Amino acid sequence: MLEIAVVIPTFNEKANVPTLVARLDQALAGRRWEAIFVDDDSPDGTAAAARELGRIDGRVRVIHRIGRRGLSSACIEGMCATAAPVVAVIDGDLQHDETLLPRMLDLLQHDPALDLVVGSRFVDGGGTGDWDRDRVAKSALATRLSRKVLKGDLSDPMSGFFAIRTDLARRLAPDLSAIGFKILLDLMTASPVALRFAELPYTFRVRTEGESKLDHVVAMEYLIALYDRMFGRFVPVRFAMFSGIGVLGVGVHMAVLGLAMLVGTTFLPAQIMGAVAAMTFNFLLNNTLTYRDRRLKGLRQLLDGWVSFCVVCSVGLVANIGIAAFVHDVRNSGVAASALIGILVGAVWNYALSSKFVWGRY
Repeated sequence: MLEIAVVIPTFNEKANVPTLVARLDQALAGRRWEAIFVDDDSPDGTAAAARELGRIDGRVRVIHRIGRRGLSSACIEGMCATAAPVVAVIDGDLQHDETLLPRMLDLLQHDPALDLVVGSRFVDGGGTGDWDRDRVAKSALATRLSRKVLKGDLSDPMSGFFAIRTDLARRLAPDLSAIGFKILLDLMTASPVALRFAELPYTFRVRTEGESKLDHVVAMEYLIALYDRMFGRFVPVRFAMFSGIGVLGVGVHMAVLGLAMLVGTTFLPAQIMGAVAAMTFNFLLNNTLTYRDRRLKGLRQLLDGWVSFCVVCSVGLVANIGIAAFVHDVRNSGVAASALIGILVGAVWNYALSSKFVWGRY
């Protein structure tokens, strides 16, 4: 019987696929295991490389995702795709210590009280390898922030290396946010009760092939995931981001308007320039952040999306003005209250239609 599935979310990790499978074969010798590569349509052919191995090794499986992106959501799909009673998550960049997997499996098999086992860099015996001071400081800050939502005193909530009982992962899956790249934090905060865990030390390795996926957008996604756990049940995270970007767009509009008038442009052309600049800014930032998991790519998609976004926002502006005027003139509400109601209606309109007609078409 199958004992453990190892889920490996990948994007542009072709060179590491055969090495990782060979290491799993050695580490899990004598165990019944399978490796599930969940690939987000890597341009370098990672999925094809994994399929080649799968033709000669039935333990290697591939989930090739088209039009979907994100480490957390990839892990969820992989965890729900196995019949193994235990599922582990490990990165495809060879920086995690696969030799820990048998010990993780043993703990879960022999201790029914445990829900998951986490590979930790911050318990005695663990380490961060060659991280510089800046990365260590950022990781420490992220860990402190995670304690605002975490249930349990986990030393390394940012770890992407752990094993969990598959039935538990499947039960939690409908409540996972699938935002960002920290699936462990998502699992632990989604559970209605504190999960019982053990931690095993390991030292983070140096990447030898491929490029790191850590960037400023990934850091932003982490903050978004924390927001979702703290306030998402009150205001959905996408709507909050969409609205926040809209506020920034107002600043862009006013800046362009003021600059245009400063150089002698009359009000109406300057206003049009400000509106177009703001809508372009909002579209690009929403495409990068709010809808990162279904962002538009390529010149044609971006141009089509921009035109659709401008149309949606123009209609939203009309709705904003119309509702505000109705509330003010017919309901005799105050100016501020009427304006705020109009803004809220316009924001909801823009968000709902943009989700469907701009980022929901591809």
